[in-house]
Amino acid sequence: MSSVQKPGADEVVSTPLCYEVNGSCSRTLYPFGIQLAIYMTCAMGMLLTVLGNLMVVIAVSHFKALHTPTNFLLLSLAFADLLLGLTVLPFSTIRSVESCWYFGDDFCRLHTFLDTLFCLTSIFHLCFISIDRHYAICHPLLYPTKFTIRVACVYIAIGWGVPAIYTFVFLYTNAVEEGLGHFLQDVPCVGSCQLLFNKLWGWLNFPLFFFPCLIMIILYMKIFIVANRQAKQISSINKRTGSGPCLEASKRERKAAKTLGIAVGIYLLCWLPFTIDTMVDCLLDFITPPVLFDVLIWFAYFNSACNPLIYVFSYRWFRKAVKLILTRKVFGSRTSTVDLYQE
Repeated sequence: MSSVQKPGADEVVSTPLCYEVNGSCSRTLYPFGIQLAIYMTCAMGMLLTVLGNLMVVIAVSHFKALHTPTNFLLLSLAFADLLLGLTVLPFSTIRSVESCWYFGDDFCRLHTFLDTLFCLTSIFHLCFISIDRHYAICHPLLYPTKFTIRVACVYIAIGWGVPAIYTFVFLYTNAVEEGLGHFLQDVPCVGSCQLLFNKLWGWLNFPLFFFPCLIMIILYMKIFIVANRQAKQISSINKRTGSGPCLEASKRERKAAKTLGIAVGIYLLCWLPFTIDTMVDCLLDFITPPVLFDVLIWFAYFNSACNPLIYVFSYRWFRKAVKLILTRKVFGSRTSTVDLYQE
């Protein structure tokens, strides 16, 4: 606690601070009931994020029927969300509830690095998944040769490598600070862990979010048009010949495109408010209240828990895989060869 004398007043007002030092951030004190509710909500979010994405990682890794280029991208996306839940969210929870950072400047930098890495990796992977679905739906004859497992591995390497290099250069080198120092704003107070609250960061992050999202929106609009046309053709063929293996495969492709389109839509809903606020904040000298910022960032974090829920409600193969995992049948010697697509 620190004593603050109001100008022209005799009384002394006590203001809670994060640290007993000059320039410390003020601390927001919540009633115990509100603190407990926030902790419980964040804990449930972390648990949902970790367990849901862990199921995706185990399912795609274990079952050979799921070893496809698209599913390997889903696996890598789930791995990024899983790591976010394990390494970033616990400390973000404490920072949000206590309104202070108690883990030191070095770990603050590492925490920010991991946070940014996993979030950028997610959007890169969703963009690559959109490209994959575009080829599968719009160019079905070329798809098997254009999008192989090797190509998926290259996309995964890019999806992790580019965000890692970008974030490392920005956080761990002096090049940006020396070359564009007039854009930067110092950390406003001790105990905030707001290394990236500067104009440069806001303006760089917006195109990194906007352009991949624009690509995804354009591709899914085209996918939607082509998929509807294919659906009419399939309906016409079914009336004459009935459904066959090729038609069932086409239905699975369209189902996958629809599901991943929902995932992209939810990603936009979760991340767009935070991204816009970050950019606007740069223009208005960072006027966003800390409480509102925490709400926006946790709304963005919530996206990492959404994808497994989407798979549960959309993919029959994922529900079967989860059932085998939860009943421990996954430890059987032959479960890896189970055909999860079989009705």
